[in-house]
Amino acid sequence: MGITLHASFLPYDDPEACAVFYRDLLGFEVRGGVGHDGTRWITVGPVGQPETSLVLRPPAAEPGVTAAERRTIAEMMAKGTYAGVLLATDDLDGVFARLWAGNAEIAQDPTEQAHGVRDCAVRDPAGNLIRIQERR
Repeated sequence: MGITLHASFLPYDDPEACAVFYRDLLGFEVRGGVGHDGTRWITVGPVGQPETSLVLRPPAAEPGVTAAERRTIAEMMAKGTYAGVLLATDDLDGVFARLWAGNAEIAQDPTEQAHGVRDCAVRDPAGNLIRIQERR
């Protein structure tokens, strides 16, 4: 029995800005969107990998989230400590150049890490930390 990663969820506070970031800067395709009660979920993913997606979602849309929890989530998103994802590429320098040219918020330039991985980090428009490592 095998298990694969199908989708992961990331919060957003501006659906259009996040769609532009993932589509235009990371090169993902927008696969669909679902709306309900004035909120929207947007599914994006890497071209040619239909089995792997990111679902961009309102951060506190789940029932039972209190007003205090909503404030905490908003504060953590603003600091960039609420959510993140790790991506991989064969062309870290090319991806980083596209992110830089697109005015993405750079959290770390491409760096050779002590544990043997070369990576960089950016924040998407919602503050989510996106680490991108180079495949070896």
